Formats: sequence, structure tokens, C-alpha cells
Amino acid sequence: MPSREMQDVIEFLKKRRVQRAATPPRPLPVARDSFAPVGQLRPLADDVAVEILDADGVPAYWLSMPEVTGSSKVLFYLHGGGYYLGSLRSHGPLVAHIGRVTTRRVMFPEYRLTPEHAFPAAFDDTLTAWRWLVRSTSVNPKDVLLAGDSVGSALALALLHRLRDDDEQLPAATLLLSPLLDLTASGASMSTLADMDIVFTRDMVLDLAKTYMNGVDPRSPSASPLFAPHGGLPPMLIQVGGAEVLLSDSERLSEAAAQAGVEVILEVAEGLPHVYHGALEAPETSEALAQIAEFSNRF
Repeated sequence: MPSREMQDVIEFLKKRRVQRAATPPRPLPVARDSFAPVGQLRPLADDVAVEILDADGVPAYWLSMPEVTGSSKVLFYLHGGGYYLGSLRSHGPLVAHIGRVTTRRVMFPEYRLTPEHAFPAAFDDTLTAWRWLVRSTSVNPKDVLLAGDSVGSALALALLHRLRDDDEQLPAATLLLSPLLDLTASGASMSTLADMDIVFTRDMVLDLAKTYMNGVDPRSPSASPLFAPHGGLPPMLIQVGGAEVLLSDSERLSEAAAQAGVEVILEVAEGLPHVYHGALEAPETSEALAQIAEFSNRF
């Protein structure tokens, strides 16, 4: 049974879904300005220092908290938002929390968004920002935890595949939150959990895929990395809500990666929604962050 705090978030998401179904779509600038994981837009904490970066043409930020002073460890985080939403404004508070508990500075690139920039712009920016980090700073890839939520997880996994295939040094480990890894929406949970999911639908996945791919095959491994081979990847922690239509993406990745010899930890939070981690005050989020910290501390 979800906690009271998480129940409040779930009720908010249910009401928002009903309201949006009954009203015209919001203009894109409005949607972008108000977007946040689980709809909880909030400011960065006062003690989070933000440094603006130019990662070889990709806008990016360093986030530093008092807890990470003196640490050489880095969290390289790729935000979600269906490839058309997401920014430091939407995800900064969440990633700062993850940075605190893992004692890591956060590098947060802002890749190009659709519909202005279709595939493979987001992936290209991800690769460019990563290569800038390891080639233009003193950061060692073995000190990096690569992370992302939703489509940001797809970008993270696709980045791993490219680095492996190009024989480049890989990060130490990977954290994937509610990953959206299959733009063909072929997972069984797209149907079996359709009545439980209060954030995503199969049609939403197919719509964002149509816009993002702009005619390119959605099974492209840079867009749907579930379909690429996973051998040789670093350890990964996957956290996903048990009430998500995307659950099968996590389950299929976990099974395929484990069969390929990758160390995988899959944690399914029963009854919880997509990127439930955005509910920062909920005890379920505190528990998830503690699990993330335990995983991160190994690397």
C-alpha cells in the first residue's frame, strides 16, 4: 500500500489526467515550463551551486552540493520528458537529491528536443556531452555513475552500447529509473497494466516515437536500445514502478542483460507510477534513494 504522501501524488496525477483529457492540448512552451517528474515542480535547494557549461556545443550544468565537496565522483544524468520536455528546471531537484545521497557532483546536459530536433539529435548531444566530459575535464569514466529516467534511460543505455562498440572507456555503473527502452511499445505490460498506469499509455509512447523518429525505424538501437546486444556493459540498477505500462521494458532488459553476463539489479516498486522518485517527500522515494546510494557506493 503506497504511503499517504505517495497516495497524494497518485491522486494528483489521476485528477490531472482527467483534466487534460477534457481540455485542449497546452501550448508547447507552457507544457515545458510546467513539466516535472510526477508533476511536482519545485526550485533547487539554496545550497545547490549551479555552474553553466558548454559541452562542445551542448548546454549543460554542474550541480554541486555541500555533501560532495572534495569528491571526484560524478553522476552523469539524462532527463526524461518524452524527448520534447525536460530541463534543469524540471529535473534539477531530483538529480540534486541523487547527487547528495551518492556523494557525486552532477553533470546535467540539456539535449535538443522535439519537434524542433528529431532523431538522432538527442542521442548525438548525449554522446557529444559524454565525450566532452571525459576528454576535456579531469573526470575518469570509472568515477562516473551514468543515469537517466524514462527516455533519458534510453539515451543512457544507447550511450553504453556506442561506447562499447567504439572501444571507448565505459562508466563504472548505470542507474535507470522507469526506463522507456522500446519505442514500438511491444511489451506485455502495455496491455496488462493499461488500467493501472496514470501517466503513460501505449498510444502516448507510439505518438512520441512518431515525432521523435520522423520516419526512421523505431527499432533503431540508438532509440530503442532494448533491441541491441548488452554484453560487456557495466553493472546496472533498474528501478521501476509496478503500475507502469513500461514495466516490461525493465523486465526484458534485466533478463537480456543478465543472460549476456551483465550484473543487473531490478527493483519493482509495487503500485507506484512512472518516475515515482519525483515525489521527494514520500518514504518510497527515500527508500529508493537509499538503494541507489548503496549501489553507487560500490563504485
